[in-house]
Amino acid sequence: MNFIADESVDQPIVNYLRKNNYNVIAIVEMDPGLPDKQVFDIANDSKAILITADKDFGELVFLQNAITFGVILIRLSGLTLSKKIKIVYNAIKKYGNEIEGSFTVITPGIVRVRKRK
Repeated sequence: MNFIADESVDQPIVNYLRKNNYNVIAIVEMDPGLPDKQVFDIANDSKAILITADKDFGELVFLQNAITFGVILIRLSGLTLSKKIKIVYNAIKKYGNEIEGSFTVITPGIVRVRKRK
């Protein structure tokens, strides 16, 4: 499974996923400051799931009806970094292929996987 991590994703989350054999390209390492639409297009062109903490990607998917290979929106503010890492990793591990083509929201205590119609 391939991922593109938006700049809003904490680098330790990226590092932990990489350490656990996930292929993660971090925009901050590649080309910081890219507009959201470009990040979105890179993820789709790469057939990678976009990981972000930026709610603007929901607008691209739902309001602008943009096609997506998959988006994971992390909504874990206020938690320690170690808790965030654990929650994100466990959600990806548990939901695996269900998140491809879906808009997934990870919040404390719940993961919502919304398939596009």
